[in-house]
Amino acid sequence: MPRSTGYTEAMTSLAERLDAILQRVQEAATTSGRDPRSVRLVAASKGQSPAALSKLMDRGHWRFGENRVQESLPKIEALADPRLEWHFLGPLQRNKARFLPGRFQWLHSLDQLAVAEALSRHASAQGHELHVLLEVNVTGDPRKHGLSPEQLLPFLDAYCARSWPGLTLSGLMTLGPKEAAPDDIRRCFARLRDMGEDCRSRFGLKPFAELSMGMSDDYPLAIAEGATLVRVGRALFGERPKP
Repeated sequence: MPRSTGYTEAMTSLAERLDAILQRVQEAATTSGRDPRSVRLVAASKGQSPAALSKLMDRGHWRFGENRVQESLPKIEALADPRLEWHFLGPLQRNKARFLPGRFQWLHSLDQLAVAEALSRHASAQGHELHVLLEVNVTGDPRKHGLSPEQLLPFLDAYCARSWPGLTLSGLMTLGPKEAAPDDIRRCFARLRDMGEDCRSRFGLKPFAELSMGMSDDYPLAIAEGATLVRVGRALFGERPKP
């Protein structure tokens, strides 16, 4: 059955939005004196169809981020391609940890040792490697997940006291404040950057250089403060479809 004109127009605009976002990423990095190649775009694809993701794949984009295990598994199966890089962005329950190794290459939201234990057990048993980022609730927003800034160093102390086969501890993640002034948003991102530098120094962590921060409304500000991974959904795909 042929695709409708509306479908074609939607996909064309999606490709154009991808190009525009990549251009903004490059400009933000260059303005900050950074190599644009040091910033990677994660297309936050929660609620999006495999067809939409396929269109971005046709444009050479292979990095996608999902928030829910149940939604992501059929999508990953439908889009099987060794070039794809899947990032899990949402909070992860321990009983869902078994689904990540072998499907996802990155987890951005680790904040529990019990989840790390489950991930390590499943990843090592399957012979897979998973990059993990620690989520930090820099703003102290009670609606957000993650470690508080005060919990970060004790958590790392406990984490580094053990061996975690199958896991590579790669950096930090945070969400910026909503409806805040640009200076306040930048301060949040700068604080995460400083935390990452402190963690590397105190614990001798290598590699631990990734900073996942910045979304549709604030990713240029995050890039200015050192983001290496930006998670863009709405600016790329438009408003998320209603369930």
